[in-house]
Amino acid sequence: MRVSGSPITVTRDRLAGYGLELVHFGLKNARACVFPVFVFAMLALSQLVPLPLARYDFMLCACLAMQAVMLATGLETRDELKVITLFHLLGLGLELFKTHAGSWSYPEAAFAKVWGVPLYSGFMYASVASYMIQAWRLLRLRFLRWPRAVLVVPLGALIYLNFFTNHFLPDLRFWLVVAVLAVFGRTWVVFTPLTKERRIPLPLAFLLIGVFVWFAENIATYFGAWQYPHQQDGWRIVSIHKLSSWALLVIVSLMAVVQLKHVKGARADQRQDVELGASGAGPT
Repeated sequence: MRVSGSPITVTRDRLAGYGLELVHFGLKNARACVFPVFVFAMLALSQLVPLPLARYDFMLCACLAMQAVMLATGLETRDELKVITLFHLLGLGLELFKTHAGSWSYPEAAFAKVWGVPLYSGFMYASVASYMIQAWRLLRLRFLRWPRAVLVVPLGALIYLNFFTNHFLPDLRFWLVVAVLAVFGRTWVVFTPLTKERRIPLPLAFLLIGVFVWFAENIATYFGAWQYPHQQDGWRIVSIHKLSSWALLVIVSLMAVVQLKHVKGARADQRQDVELGASGAGPT
């Protein structure tokens, strides 16, 4: 016999509520992944279907077309496209350096290839930024105790530079992770899967997204997006050590997105103050 309000009923309803929230959380994350999923789909398609042009050139055309569609349909705004373009350029710069350092390679021929790096490769970094921007909107992200810019900006710059300098200077990866924990140890990310706000420590969110990207990297290399030295004789799983690299890349990406949004918000407030002053509005 079911008794209304009994502990069993309350527990069952609570679990059902959590389950519904989890489903919505998964659906919203899937929706935020529309651009990364498209990139993976095109990588798989270009490997399985004969193409009238070089595979890397096809990927560039496909990514540009998808970006245009997302802008035209309102899935991305012009301001968001500017942020994504910035990540594309930063990623392309990293690709140019890493391929010449021998970290990985793009063995296939292509027309749209600069110094051994196909231009589509920047879109793989842009897709991470696209996910963050979409998730920000869909999950209504906000951050509690976000550190001051005087700490965030130099730390983000050091993380990005370490991807370059670790080839001829000591790798500061461990110390950068310690610095991230020190700077963001009290920061929480708040998100809304359904109606209630939930939160987790931001360092944990960094790690979870890094794990997700590492899995995505394994899929991408399986479909030949790029090739690590140990994969030249056939695909092998990407080293688990790459997880720290992706976690740090996610960290610097989120830092940049949040700081750019702060700058945009500050400019919007300044414009509003100017407009109020020009109209004579305000306290008397």
